Parts: sequence; structure tokens; C-alpha cells
Amino acid sequence: MKKLFISMLAIAALAITSCGDDDDAISGPDLSDNQISGVISESKTLTNDRIWNLQGRTTVTSGAVLTIEPGTIIKGLPGQGANASVLIIARGASIQANGTAAEPIIFTSIADNIALGQTNGPNLNQNDRGLWGGVIVLGNAPSSLRGDVAAAQIEGIPASDTNGLYGGSNPADNSGVMNYVSIRHGGTNIGEGNEINGLTLGGVGTGTTISNIEVVANVDDGIEFFGGTVNASNLFVWAVGDDAIDIDQAYSGTITNAGVVLGDISDHAFEIDGPEGSLNGSFTINNATIFGNANTPNGEYADYRSRAQGATNNVYATGFKSSSDVELDNNGVAQNYLDGDLTFSNWVINLPSGVAAANDIFVEKVGCAQNCDDEDDANDIDENTITSFTSDATQWATAGTSGGADLSAFSWTYSNATAGLGF
Repeated sequence: MKKLFISMLAIAALAITSCGDDDDAISGPDLSDNQISGVISESKTLTNDRIWNLQGRTTVTSGAVLTIEPGTIIKGLPGQGANASVLIIARGASIQANGTAAEPIIFTSIADNIALGQTNGPNLNQNDRGLWGGVIVLGNAPSSLRGDVAAAQIEGIPASDTNGLYGGSNPADNSGVMNYVSIRHGGTNIGEGNEINGLTLGGVGTGTTISNIEVVANVDDGIEFFGGTVNASNLFVWAVGDDAIDIDQAYSGTITNAGVVLGDISDHAFEIDGPEGSLNGSFTINNATIFGNANTPNGEYADYRSRAQGATNNVYATGFKSSSDVELDNNGVAQNYLDGDLTFSNWVINLPSGVAAANDIFVEKVGCAQNCDDEDDANDIDENTITSFTSDATQWATAGTSGGADLSAFSWTYSNATAGLGF
């Protein structure tokens, strides 16, 4: 019996030694290897068999591909300033994040108790913002930049980090795929008034696929386009602290099928700026439904600013306050409207109480001659008034209760599941 016992111990010791020496013998994922941080200079895959932790400024550099499997969860750690947890896809790098409606790819906070295999965690809600950074994709597509420089540093990234540059001369530039991706609870502050958007797209080209994207509870904007030419479809933004969809620097792509639900501190559903340099470019927004919020002190439909150029077509708006408006913010953008460089068509407004007609929500900016900063300012000195905007609105804005986006495209979202939006 003693010899048998010693033999059994020897066999067990051998088995333990074998398991320690042979990685293939380990059952399941190595959960100690679930952190991404720093510079990713070689191609890497984030698998859906573990929850990944994103720590600090994490950059995929030129030539590298970051592949993220459907159903993968990435949790950002807290951090402020230069230590903010943010994923950057630099110029020349690629992200392959191709989720599905059943298995979306989820970026959220480490504070979120969402577990492996889940799509929603119950402990955070739409008012939990700024718990980590966000996702930034940068490309080589043209952008209209101040001073006509070839490239600029994206907001939210320190100027010392050259991986934060965007812009170039390739409109067909390819930064990869983002499809069925949900980005939640981000927008941490990296400096005074400098937060990270949920999804930032800087100089991203038409070779890139951006579709089925959700942003929830970000401190700053939901999705912001800095120049570029990328087309985007099925975008949904809920309860961000600033603007839901923001366009800058002569973005020249098409956004198709967008949904916006303003939260208690949200500002505009759309904020749209024009070129900053000599390069012009026209955006297109087709098919959008925007839900207002009576509780937010701001809560506007849209603000068109700084020589915005493009078209906003087939919009349905409901739930806004009687004081909410669509605004042409300065002389430059008002002149573009008069010249036909900024157009609107088929807006349907579910009229707020106290508003008599759809065209009553459309206001022209009284132009500014002094103290002008492209923002509403009580100290601005008026120059002239573009009087035709409100009267012309009767040609393309009507009262009604239907139109806009195909909301069924958002049935997969966290927003729909947790807010009961009925999509």
C-alpha cells in the first residue's frame, strides 16, 4: 500500500510538472493576460473569451492591425489628463472591429459590472459619464485645417504625441471596420474644457467602414467627424453631455440613418461646422430621428456654424421644448444658405406645446460685426439679419408625427434594452 501511495504521488507530481511546462495543457484563457496599454506596434487580436482592460493612452501604430472579435468587452480604467484611458487607431493603422447585432463589441468602464457573455450591466445608467476616455480613429483623408496645414493634432491627445495627427491627401484612405460597436460611459477630462468624444473620427477616408455604432453617456460629444470623407450608417447616440453628432473641418461624407435621444444635460442633436482652411467640402445627412428632452437647460435641434456646407434631409424631430430651435449661427453660414451651399429638405416636426407652426423653430442668426466668436454671445454686436430662413422653412419643414430614420436598425442597442425605447 505504501509503495502504491508513493507511486500515485509520483504520477501526480509528473502531471503537475507537465501542466506547468505545456501551455496547451492549460484549460481556458489565461486571465492574467487581459490588459492592453501603451503602444501596439504589431498586429493583435482581442478575443471574446475574456474581458480586456484598457489602461492609459493605448495606440495602434502605423502598419499594425487591431482585430476585435464579435462579443468582446473592453473596459477602460479611470484616469485623467495624459493618463486618460483611450484607444487610438493612428494614421496607417487599422481596426477590424466587426461585431454583430447578437454579439456587439462593447467599450465601457471598469466600473461597469457587465460580465463575460452579457451585453448589458445593471449597475450603471445613462447618467454615469466620464469614467474613462473613448475611441479615436485617425486617417489620411483631406480635412480643412486652419492655416491649410497638411495635418493637425486631434483634440483629446497631448500635442507631444505624434500618433495624434490626422489629415492628408487620400480621400479613399482605409482605417478598417467598426460595425456593431457600443461605446459607453466615456469622455474623461484631459484638461480644462477638453474631453474625449465617444467616437472621434479624424481625417478618416471612404475605405473605412463605420456602421451600427452606439454611443451612450459620454461627457462631451457622441460622435465627432473632423474632416475626412468616410460614410457612416446606423448611428445612435443617447444622453451625451454636449452634442450628439458633431461635424467639423469640411467633413465630406454621408451619414445615413441616425438616431439621437437627448439626455438631461445634452446640448444639440446636431452641431455642424464648416471649413477652417481654404478646402471646402459638403456633408450629407439622410434620414434622422431626434428625440428632445424637456429637462435639459439646452436641448436644441441643431446649430449650423462657421460656413457649414452640406445637406440635411428627411429629419423627424419630437419631444423638444418650445424654446428649442434650429439655428444659423453666423453670417458665413447664413450666406451659404442663401447661396444654396447649405440645404434642408423634408423636416417633420412633432410640434411642442405653444409652437404654432414648424417654421417657427427655424431661426436665422443675427449677424455679428464685433466680438464675434461663432457662439451665441450677449456681447455680440449685430450686423445684419438674414430674413429669408424662417419664411423659406415652410418649403421644407412641416408639422407631423412620422418620418426620419428606420429605428428598427437600433433594436440591438444598449439604449433600446435599458430605456425601453421600443425599437
